[in-house]
This record gives sequence, C-alpha cells and structure tokens, in this order.
Amino acid sequence: MPGRKSAWLPDQHGAWAMLAVPFLAGTWIAPRPGWPHAALFAAWLLGYAAVFHGQQWLRLRRVARRRPDAAARHVRPALVLGAACAALGAPLAAAYPWLLLAAAAAAPFVAVNTWYARQGRERALANGLAAVVPACGMLLVAAGLGAVPAAAAWRPALACLLYFAGTVPYVKTMIRERNSRGYRRASVACHAAALAVAVCLSPWLAIPFTAYLARAALLPGRALRPPVVGAIEIACSAALLATLVLVFGGG
Repeated sequence: MPGRKSAWLPDQHGAWAMLAVPFLAGTWIAPRPGWPHAALFAAWLLGYAAVFHGQQWLRLRRVARRRPDAAARHVRPALVLGAACAALGAPLAAAYPWLLLAAAAAAPFVAVNTWYARQGRERALANGLAAVVPACGMLLVAAGLGAVPAAAAWRPALACLLYFAGTVPYVKTMIRERNSRGYRRASVACHAAALAVAVCLSPWLAIPFTAYLARAALLPGRALRPPVVGAIEIACSAALLATLVLVFGGG
C-alpha cells in the first residue's frame, strides 16, 4: 500500500549503484565537496524515485485498465517525492543556474525511458542504455559543484559509462537472456572494447576492467541466483568507485 515505506522505494535494485557510484566519484574527486553535494545527491535520488513512480503510473494505466488501483498507488509517491525533489533542487538551481542546463541535457534520456515504460518494455536493451547516460553524466555535475572542470572530469565519467553500459547486456546474459549465445558474445565484445578504451583513460583502469571482462566471459551459464549476481555487481561497482577516486582524486 502507498502508506508503507517499502512501496515508496523503487524495486529496481540494480539502479541504485548506477545512481550512486558516478555521483560519489564526482564528489570525492573534487577538492571541495560540501553541502551542495549532499543536497543534490538527495534531490537526485528523490527525483529518480519520483520519475520511477510516474513511469509506473503511465505503464499500469495503459496495461491494467481493469485494475485502476494498480496505477493509482503510484500517484501519491510520485507527487510527494517529486515535491521533495523540487524543494531541494530549487535553492540549488538558484545558487548554481547551470544545473538547469544539466537537467535539460538529461531530459531526452528520461523521455526515452518514459516511452519504454509506457509501452511496458522497460527491459529493452536500448532503454537500459538510455538510463546509463544521464546517471554517468552526474559525475560531471558533481565534479562541477566541487570546482572540477569538465576537462578534468570527462575521463572518470567515460569510465563509468563504459562499465555501466556493459552491465546492461551482461546482466541479461545472467538472467533473462542466459540461454542466448548471441547476447554472450555481444557482452564479451563490449567488455573487451571497454577494456581497450579504459586503458587509454588510465593504465590503472586495466585492473577493474580486466575483472569485468573476465566475469562477462566466465560467469554466464553457471546458473548463479539473482542475489549472487547482484552481490557481484555491488563488488564491481565498489571497485570502480575506489579506483576512480584513487586515480582521479584531488581535482
């Protein structure tokens, strides 16, 4: 029920690492992290949750016409969480007007995700890739709040994009497309390409990205349970965050 806290939290567990790691990396590589980072991080998570409920309302309103209550239960969380996001975001936008440009840049990707949600195709490969872009772009935003220029932040942002884009086909090979050889080959190819690019960004990135390639090549077909797959991805995300902060930290 809408009044229960669990009903307000989006159940897309894999999204939380994608939301947190780029933002925290951008925050911790900055020489001057401060209150704007904390406020923006809270607004970022609240905004994601509000958009999630809004998209679920659109999807269920379209596909569950015989059960209007299924869609209606998302209205209150969407409105309350959206209002909380706006309350935190408005002072930030007043203090840092360029954040409005960042929001405008993310809007097309959110629109793509909303279209897929309304069609009931949230698991589509293109939808997952579209979600990765603004999430990784938040590294640039967080770094900018800490006075790190984009010229110094684009490499860790691209590293995040390489990793999280690779997780989209990889996770499918572990769960929904676990019997697809085509998906496995595509996933391994993507990870190999990501490793090649990552090494150009920093030789130290070869360490985590080699591990990512190995898990993409060796784990599919081993019938791992989803919680185990999720735990592995948490460890991979933590390794990426630690590497980015160690390599690019200090602004």
